[in-house]
Amino acid sequence: MTTREQPRRGVLWTPEHRTTTAGLLLVVTLVAFENLGVATAMPTMVTELGGGALYSWPFTAFLVASVAATVLAGRFCDRRGPAGPLLAGPLTFLAGLLVAGGAPGMPVLLLGRFLQGLGTGTVLVATALLIALVYTDRERPVIYAANAAAWVLPAVVGPPLAGLVTERVGWRWVFLGLVPLVLVALALLTRVARGLERHVPRPGGRRAGVPAAMFVAAGVTALTWAVQHPSALAAGYGLAGLVALAVSLRRLLPEGTLTGRPGLPAVVASRALVAGTFAGMEAYLPLTMTGVHGYGPALAGLPLTVVALGWCATEVLQARHLDWPRESLVRAGFGLVAAGLVLLAVVTRPWCPGWVAFAAALLGGAGMGLAMPSLSVLLLRHSPEHERGFNTSALQVGDWVAAALAIGCGGVLLGVLASAARPGPAILVLACVLAAVAALGSLLTRPRAAAGK
Repeated sequence: MTTREQPRRGVLWTPEHRTTTAGLLLVVTLVAFENLGVATAMPTMVTELGGGALYSWPFTAFLVASVAATVLAGRFCDRRGPAGPLLAGPLTFLAGLLVAGGAPGMPVLLLGRFLQGLGTGTVLVATALLIALVYTDRERPVIYAANAAAWVLPAVVGPPLAGLVTERVGWRWVFLGLVPLVLVALALLTRVARGLERHVPRPGGRRAGVPAAMFVAAGVTALTWAVQHPSALAAGYGLAGLVALAVSLRRLLPEGTLTGRPGLPAVVASRALVAGTFAGMEAYLPLTMTGVHGYGPALAGLPLTVVALGWCATEVLQARHLDWPRESLVRAGFGLVAAGLVLLAVVTRPWCPGWVAFAAALLGGAGMGLAMPSLSVLLLRHSPEHERGFNTSALQVGDWVAAALAIGCGGVLLGVLASAARPGPAILVLACVLAAVAALGSLLTRPRAAAGK
C-alpha cells in the first residue's frame, strides 16, 4: 500500500477483520462504561462508605494494579502471544466488579478497584497487540477512530445513567450492572483468541522484570500514602517508595524515556505526560461540579460525556487525514489539554458559571483524540515485532504511573488545602500545575523527536 493510498473501504468489517473489530469495540465500550460510571458515582460511594479522606484512593488502587498487570501482560504477550491475556483480563475485571459491588466498607471497595485495575491493564495490552497483529500501519488510525466512536454511547448515556442509578437504586449497581456486558465480551473474545495464529517467540528484545513491576506498584502506593499522611515514619517509607519508583521505571521504560530522548523514548514520555495531566482533569471534574457548584450525581457526570464526544470527534478527524504528521497532532493535543485545564482552574471559583466545565471537558477530550492515536501509531512504527509487548506495556506503565501521581497529588492537595466537601482551592492548584506540565509536554514531540522514525 503506497504512502498516499487511502485504506480500502470496509477495512473494519471485512471477513478477516470483523470478529476482531467487534471484540475490540465491545471491550472499549465496557471500559468506557466502567470509567465514566465510576467517576460519576465516586463522590456518592465514598461519602456513603465514610471514606471522604480517601477520595483519591479508589482511583489510585485501580491505577497501581494496572501498572503491575500491564508489565506482566506485556512480558507474557512477547513470549506467548495475546490470546491468554485477552481472556484473563476480562475475568479478573469481572471479579473486581463483584467485589466492589458488594463492598461493606472502603477496604473492600479498594480491593475491588484493585482487581478491576488488574483486569483493565491486562486487556489493554492484549488488545493493543491484537491491533498490531491484525491491522496494518495505514489501517490503525481507522481502528483507533472506531474505538473512540465506541465511547460515544457510553459517553451519552453512561454518566447520566450512572447518576440516576446512584440516586434511585444505589451506587453498587454501577458495578454490578456491567456484569452481563463482561460475560458477552468474554464469549466474543474467546472466539477471537481461538482464531489467532500460534505465536512463535523471537530471541532477543527487552523483557520487563516482574520484580520491577511490583516495585513500581509498591513505590506509587507508598509515596502516595506518605504524602497524604505525613509523619516521621511516612517520610521514611515515602522516600523509599520514591527510590523504588525511580529505579524500577528505568527497567520498565525504553532507555532515555525519563530524559525525553528523540524517537521511541520521547513517544513513551509524551504519552505519560498527556495521559497523566488529562487523568487529573477527568478524576476531579465531577467533584468540582458537586463540591463547588452543587450539582447532583447525574448532572455532575455530564462533562465526562462532553469529554468523550470531543475525543471521538478529533479521533475521527485524524482518521480521515492519514497523512497529517503525527508529531504535529501530538503537539496540538497537548495544547488543547492545557487549555482545558486552564478552564478547569477557572471553574473551581464559585463565581464562575458551572457550564464552563463543559468547555473545559470539550477541549481536554479533543486534545486526547488527537494525541492518543497518534502516539499509538508512532509507538508501533518505532517497535520491532519482538519488542511490541515490552514497548506497549511501557506505554501503558507510563500512563498509569503518571495518572496515579496526578490523581494522588490531587488527593494530597485536598487533604492540605481543602476537603472533598469544599474542594475548590485544591483543584485550582492541581489544574494550574497540570496545565503547565501539558504545555511543557509539547516540547517532547518537536521536530527533532521524529529523527528516529
